[in-house]
Amino acid sequence: MDKRQAIGSWLSGPRAAAEQMGVEFGYRGERLGLPESGPGSVAPLGRRFGAIFIDWALCLLIAFGLFAGGNMQRASNWALLIFLVLSLLTVGTVGCTPGKRLLGLRVVSETGGRLPFPRAVLRSVLLALGLPALIWDRDSRGLHDRLSRAVQVRG
Repeated sequence: MDKRQAIGSWLSGPRAAAEQMGVEFGYRGERLGLPESGPGSVAPLGRRFGAIFIDWALCLLIAFGLFAGGNMQRASNWALLIFLVLSLLTVGTVGCTPGKRLLGLRVVSETGGRLPFPRAVLRSVLLALGLPALIWDRDSRGLHDRLSRAVQVRG
């Protein structure tokens, strides 16, 4: 076997190469005991990006209108603080932000129940830092979700 085939190309990546060689990874969320599709399954990335875009736009609008005095730079700084507070209050209580609610998503504990408030605080702070959300595992969970033992699922 050619080593390039085992490693994968820079386009397909090593997972695609391993799948071509017969390695079975299962579906996203299988290791967590979640269904493959439908309610309770791992939320698709497109919806998750859409939800965070909606939440950020809402926070930016609030910041611009209430705190920034017409200054867009100040609005961006305030928006991050508002985003953190919004995430803490909504994920920590009802399990979803306004953007997640609109797109039919929620944040739950790995065991399937409501995410305890201390773990919601950890998740929100890590999400506000940005970088942990860009590091994913094979279940498409960001580092902020892994460290807080949370998963985003379809509502």
